[in-house]
Amino acid sequence: MTRRTVRIAMNGVTGRMGYRQHLVRSLLSLREQGGLDLGDGTTLWPEPVLVGRREHALRAIAERHGLEHWTTDLDAVLADPSVEIYFDAQVTSAREGAVKQAIAAGKHIYCEKPTATSLDGALELARLAEEAGVKHGVVQDKIFLPGLLKLKRLVDGGFFGRILSVRGEFGYWVFEGDWQSAQRPSWNYRTEDGGGITADMFPHWDYVLHEIFGRVRTVQALTTTHVPQRWDERGKPYDATADDAAYGIFELEGGAVAQINSSWAVRVNRDELVEFQVDGTHGSAVAGLRNCRVQHRSATPKPVWNPDLPATEVFRDQWQEVPDNADFGNGFKAQWELFLRHVVLDEPWRWDLLAGARGVQLAELGLRSSAEGRRLDVPELSL
Repeated sequence: MTRRTVRIAMNGVTGRMGYRQHLVRSLLSLREQGGLDLGDGTTLWPEPVLVGRREHALRAIAERHGLEHWTTDLDAVLADPSVEIYFDAQVTSAREGAVKQAIAAGKHIYCEKPTATSLDGALELARLAEEAGVKHGVVQDKIFLPGLLKLKRLVDGGFFGRILSVRGEFGYWVFEGDWQSAQRPSWNYRTEDGGGITADMFPHWDYVLHEIFGRVRTVQALTTTHVPQRWDERGKPYDATADDAAYGIFELEGGAVAQINSSWAVRVNRDELVEFQVDGTHGSAVAGLRNCRVQHRSATPKPVWNPDLPATEVFRDQWQEVPDNADFGNGFKAQWELFLRHVVLDEPWRWDLLAGARGVQLAELGLRSSAEGRRLDVPELSL
């Protein structure tokens, strides 16, 4: 077995997502299993080069995991010809400039979303990457998670018949930061720093809807800031200038309607932090990130509305669990494996920077729809 090392500059690993999901649960997990078997007698060995602004944090992560390479000098890393891939999980406002640098340096690009703070910026990144001839990808993790993989299996198998609607609920209560610490960084609540739940979550909803149900044709949204004051990491109060809730209606190709609520100011009364209910002429399903339950039309009860009598049915008990029928790993790791195979073996890949630009487009149109109070068309994008 031949081992092929791929050096990957990882910018933003001191943040929650970059560290937990991309470094520890993806690349380091691949190393723990002995590397990625490419199936041709070659094992791919990912070698992270940690990049960031906080030297002490980088050093601590490197020491914790026995990694040799870390630096605060992005320019030096991009000038190193042995580094093949640049990964970015920084705050959104810093991503566009760094990705441009990496493209100019000839690195393959893999990054978190949103890819830029504007559609123009996102499209420019896609164009630059294509012109440079580098491979490029955007994290679209939720479609690799067990619940949504089961949902996609149901769609592909024709379970629903004609799909009528998709209803999604996402969110949880993010503490304000005064009497309990917040679960999210303060920049998420400042528009000037690229924050806002619309910018954060609409790119997710774009690829979830696009991949499973069809392209989004129109959007109508209402965005708001329910909690106008929060406390930052140093305990200082600040004004929340970004939206913390977005209520969207999306018309899909084929005629189905999706309605998705996203909120950081909602208390959870559901089985998972995100759930989607899909209703079709032949059956319905409720999927979270891990589980999926179904009800076929042949097993659908006939409830009768009577407000004068208590309900005699336990509706949740009338649904059937969809079996795993497969081993589901970490969704972030699964997509990393596909991207690495794309880079090394040139295997097919469709989650590129243009797909990332679609997510930025939907967020931008969602904010504009809310500001103008009307439904907007979502044009198809091309380079």
